[in-house]
Amino acid sequence: MFVQVIQGHVADAGKVRAQLDKWVAELAPGAKGWLGSTSGVTDDGEVVALARFESEEAAKQNSERPEQGAWWEGMAALFTDEPVFHNSTSVDVDTYGDPSDARFVQVMQGRSSDPDRARELMANDPTDWQTFRPDILGSLSVGHDDDGWTMAIYFTSEEAAREGEQKEPPPEVQTMMKEMDALTVGEPKFFDLKDPWLNSPS
Repeated sequence: MFVQVIQGHVADAGKVRAQLDKWVAELAPGAKGWLGSTSGVTDDGEVVALARFESEEAAKQNSERPEQGAWWEGMAALFTDEPVFHNSTSVDVDTYGDPSDARFVQVMQGRSSDPDRARELMANDPTDWQTFRPDILGSLSVGHDDDGWTMAIYFTSEEAAREGEQKEPPPEVQTMMKEMDALTVGEPKFFDLKDPWLNSPS
């Protein structure tokens, strides 16, 4: 899988939503290999979007379409600063429910001193997340440039997510989180998408 992360500040979330809806309606049918997208705007006006494709080649073919270029010109005009892009084929997906049912998505970004070890820890996590945190429907983890990472976690609702945060993690989770924290460089950033826009091929 290939994921492109796009983010930047915008002045009008409604116009961003309309432009994304236009892409889904008019361009998605011709976007070969497009698997779906997760996007939204935070309370302080930062849009975060994660577009998923079957492969980097499929994403490249889409970006080279003339209609994609014309569409992006309209989207780029909505940013109040220079948008940032992260492209990656280092992608891990975990599904405990149906992420398309999420009513709240939290995106986190940070850097790791040892991305391979962090990925190994997550891959070997023995936690029964469906039992421990039924509010979590799934997650999408993306490793990208400069040992950075982006993770989107899909929740049934913000209220359920906040309640779940108060639960005492099982011992194995605490052990894993302690090592993950030790690998973290600096402070992670959090982006709360309280009205997530979730799209996938029809």
